[in-house]
Amino acid sequence: MRLRGGAAVCAAVLGTALVLTGCEDMGDLPLDDSASGSTQGSEGGRAVSPLGNPDGTEPGLAAITSDADRAEARALIEKVATKGRGPRTGYDRDEFGYAWMDSAPGVPYARNGCDTRNDLLRRDGEELRFRSGSDCVVMSMRLDDPYTGRTIDWTKARATEVQIDHVMPLSYDWQMGASRWTEGEREAIANDPLNLMPVDGPANSSKGDSGPASWLPPNKRIRCSYAVRFAQVSLKYELPVTAPDKQMMLRQCGG
Repeated sequence: MRLRGGAAVCAAVLGTALVLTGCEDMGDLPLDDSASGSTQGSEGGRAVSPLGNPDGTEPGLAAITSDADRAEARALIEKVATKGRGPRTGYDRDEFGYAWMDSAPGVPYARNGCDTRNDLLRRDGEELRFRSGSDCVVMSMRLDDPYTGRTIDWTKARATEVQIDHVMPLSYDWQMGASRWTEGEREAIANDPLNLMPVDGPANSSKGDSGPASWLPPNKRIRCSYAVRFAQVSLKYELPVTAPDKQMMLRQCGG
């Protein structure tokens, strides 16, 4: 597992995301089909700054606002290596294992009896309701979405309203060096909570496999936090970013 450079920065970290709307367990019966009730919200009281959440096991993505924290964020981003983006040739989502496996090696939540998607919904969601007889399969919840600043009242009947974003997208990973990794290394980054964020589905769909120079969350308050999380994944897995992406990441934190 590729944790050498990142281990000094992020002790035991977590995963990345291209949108996979076909992995929603759509056969599960919802508890109800009430209206979505999405309203304008904030980052949520439970959200944690990425600077204080180096393994990704705490919820959300709180804004980084103080001068001291923004300086710490820039220092972290400065450690990220850069190189040009390689070809996408040979990329396939299946190269990173099936979604969402519970057996990825060396990442938090692995082999806990619950798949990665539901682990992330449980991590970030509030007012959780589970499928009858299960403490794993989330059927409804409230999500304070960091990417848009909205509060989303979600039910499994409308599963794609909330998607799991790989902060550092899997196709991006492939082009920056993951094409040469072992199967286990790719499974790890695809299921590592450090690289995974439940977010507004349309916002996530607009991202595709873009780096920070091409796409940033609509919620400007958390853009520095997003850049830090992108850097944490890059450092943990020793994957470079493009020079324009690094420049944009630094800019979001006042650099």
